[in-house]
Amino acid sequence: MNSGRFVLSQVIDLVHRQTLERIVKRFEPTSSVRHFGFRQQFICMVFAQLTWRDGLRDIATCLNSKPSTLHHLGFTGPVAKPTLADANESRDRRIWEDLAKHLMRKARPLYAGEDLGLDLEKAIYALDSTTIDLTLTLFLWADFRQTKAGIKMHTQIDLRGPIPTCIDITGARQHDVGWLDGLSFEPGAFYLMDRGYMDFVRLALIARAGAFFVTRAKSNLQFTRHYSMSVERLKGLRSDHVGKPTLEKSRKAFPMLLPRVRYIDLETGKEFVSLTNNLEIPAPTVALLYKLRWRIELFFRWIKGHLRIKHYYGTSPNAVKTQIWTAICTYLMIAILNKQLRLPGTLHRTLQVLSVHPFEKVPLNELLAETDPRSFMNQDSNQLDLF
Repeated sequence: MNSGRFVLSQVIDLVHRQTLERIVKRFEPTSSVRHFGFRQQFICMVFAQLTWRDGLRDIATCLNSKPSTLHHLGFTGPVAKPTLADANESRDRRIWEDLAKHLMRKARPLYAGEDLGLDLEKAIYALDSTTIDLTLTLFLWADFRQTKAGIKMHTQIDLRGPIPTCIDITGARQHDVGWLDGLSFEPGAFYLMDRGYMDFVRLALIARAGAFFVTRAKSNLQFTRHYSMSVERLKGLRSDHVGKPTLEKSRKAFPMLLPRVRYIDLETGKEFVSLTNNLEIPAPTVALLYKLRWRIELFFRWIKGHLRIKHYYGTSPNAVKTQIWTAICTYLMIAILNKQLRLPGTLHRTLQVLSVHPFEKVPLNELLAETDPRSFMNQDSNQLDLF
């Protein structure tokens, strides 16, 4: 008899019971669905993310197909679709938001030593947002255009990972730059942003906090050059000017000197103009820093492409945010496993393997280890050789 533990149980155990209980007591000391615990709800939602389930009925049907497995996972009875729906609708989504933040803190140290190809020891963050489209007829609360609905996921990631360090889910109407008002900036760190965050009042807040930004300048920026630095044109650089905004209102909002670097991306041929408040780093580093900002776009593509956050199991704001936060928790648990077990390949490979073995009893390090296909060719076979 196999006395091991299910793969799904081993993944869920990355969240200690005491941790989840402590978070639950903070936001919801009494449960509205007493016979269906928060941990059981979390298991259902992570299972749905790992195996790409289509809906609540699909989740319940697949879990109930293995009654003995449910018992070992901690369920006291079959999973009922209405019960899971009620839990997602009524239980405070901040529980899963706080759990995601706990996993962020757990994952970041594991990736702290990642090499970015830069001679910079300070933290480097990328900021951006992505809009998740919703059906207007089902999600009236999320309307932002006459015929469209959606929500926006504002995200800050640590580029050594990438691991999200801050996520905020708002209506799609909220402008990106307004999100900066609620952020705390780490002295000495670099913040990489697209031109949607180009606002001198907010950029001054970053500078006064002792942090540095690299952002793409808007095409209509009026800039007064004070002096120029020499550039290496073979590396795609075209100019490195130091100056201040020309308009009085902009200069009053940001009175400090700004290096403006113009360069050509040698791979795509596109021209970029970047601004920074760091007067020490050379122009090639400024160009490379802004290029690294693209990694947050890859993070959004991964989340949208490999997890279930574009098809929802409920229509209320609480149910939608519960699903997004549990999806982020799933991503973070995969990222933690990948580092803790020193797994080969990408996070996508780890997700693929987990998705087809949730109810097998095999240690994760054995399941996820890379296997040489040639090893199967050397195994003995009962079939006789013809020649």
